[in-house]
Amino acid sequence: MNSHKSFAGTWILMKFMMRRDRIQIPLWIFGLTLTIFATLVSFEEMYPGEEDRQGIAVTMANPASIALTGPKLYLEDYTIGAMMSHQMLGMAGIVVALMSVFLIVRHTRKEEETGRAELVRASVIGRHAIVTAAFIWAISVNLGLALIVALGLGAVGVESVTWEGSFLFGAGLASVGLSFSALALLFAQLMEHARAASGLGAGAIAVAFSMRAIGDLGDETLSWLSPIGWAQQTSAYVDNLWWPLILCLVFTTILVLIAFPLSATRDVGAGLIRPRRGRAEASAMLNGPLGLAFRLQRMNLLIWGFAMLLFGMSYGAFIGEAEEMFGSIGDSLDGMLPSRDGGVLADSFAAMFMTVAAMIGSIPALQSILKLKSEENAGRIDPLLSNVVSRTRLLGSYLIVALLSSLFLMLMAGVGMGITGSQSMEDSSYLGTLTIAGLSFTPALWVTIGLAVSIYGYFPRKASFSWAMVGFAFFVVYLGGVLQLPEWVLNLSPFTHVPRVPAEDFVWTPILGLTATALVFILAGWYGYRSRDISN
Repeated sequence: MNSHKSFAGTWILMKFMMRRDRIQIPLWIFGLTLTIFATLVSFEEMYPGEEDRQGIAVTMANPASIALTGPKLYLEDYTIGAMMSHQMLGMAGIVVALMSVFLIVRHTRKEEETGRAELVRASVIGRHAIVTAAFIWAISVNLGLALIVALGLGAVGVESVTWEGSFLFGAGLASVGLSFSALALLFAQLMEHARAASGLGAGAIAVAFSMRAIGDLGDETLSWLSPIGWAQQTSAYVDNLWWPLILCLVFTTILVLIAFPLSATRDVGAGLIRPRRGRAEASAMLNGPLGLAFRLQRMNLLIWGFAMLLFGMSYGAFIGEAEEMFGSIGDSLDGMLPSRDGGVLADSFAAMFMTVAAMIGSIPALQSILKLKSEENAGRIDPLLSNVVSRTRLLGSYLIVALLSSLFLMLMAGVGMGITGSQSMEDSSYLGTLTIAGLSFTPALWVTIGLAVSIYGYFPRKASFSWAMVGFAFFVVYLGGVLQLPEWVLNLSPFTHVPRVPAEDFVWTPILGLTATALVFILAGWYGYRSRDISN
């Protein structure tokens, strides 16, 4: 087959991918762009003067802040533009990387796993057409996002947010997306299942962020080995260095040159790394749908549980420095913190950190219940329901796993934050207090799960809309106070109603109210699931 025929049908496949993503990708771009612009507006309101900005620059020079945000090179002249690159480029880069990994895996490995790629390749489609179309589509999405962000930031008119810096900021985001698109393309050739490829991609993002954080705390050597580090080393809005993006182009080109030949040498549907062989006989746990639901998700839950423990420990160590680090900016963060009523500032920050942990914990909790939707899409539900398993028992099994996993995740976050928080505050009582604080957010996660069940029960094709609750919760917590949103808008988020322990006293009323709300959503979804047809 000549080179021209190897790419036959690429444009047709790309148009098909664009049609499939016509809702999902715009939502990714809109959410990320809105967050970036809202952050810029909040920075202008919170730090209007140079003295305010330099005050926060001093507090951001500590190791914990550098590890979470970016290198010190931005701190010398901490303008609004420098603040944007320092605090947003790395965090937004993580979101872009996740978007790119999911996009590539969905259109390559997932298509092979479901058998659709084999049907497509039986037609007049070249052997490189699918991977080429997916990668070109990923390039288009990242460049489109970069252009929208650059034009939007440059048009705001903030003095330090220059046009050159804005285009470099957008290019930095695109460079992260392209790097992880190429990496996901390689993982899609190595792994046999989409879940494994996506997991490797997410793990690579975590490794890249960790290398950047460790490098920025040291001599920056490791930062130069991370795509996220390359984007931040551009020093957008400060020195405006374009040459670090060359590293991204080289890295992406090498991975693509490796991935493309591999896609043609392996069998369709197979990965170059064979999955390990299973046991000859199933365990007793697999005798029922509950054991099966747990078995399918146990590794994901263990990984997320460990991640929540580390997240809690990392932020718990930060609690003891709250007074010193944020004392210089007075009340400028009051809109983001729970009311202290004369209490300890560290308690308010502990409550805020726990809220963030709860919203992050809602991600695997939602994944757990939506796993049933993916099983339905794959056609594996009909064989179960044709036997002695009822719909109620099947849905209940996944629901139990989701509800208990949310309890487990918040326990891990609370214990982790309590261990290091009690040490940083030199007060052992924080271990129990922060553990309770973590567990108190569990009903808010249950409401999110219940809403997902309701949407899935009545509108299975719109089940992914459940993620809107998580995005809205992040928006409310980070920008609700700064933008002075009406109270009724804030109350739409279940996380708003949880008592912010230890800054506030623990009360049972909102906990019981959230639990009752979750139960109503679950019962409504259960009724819809019983009544509708199962997708084939």
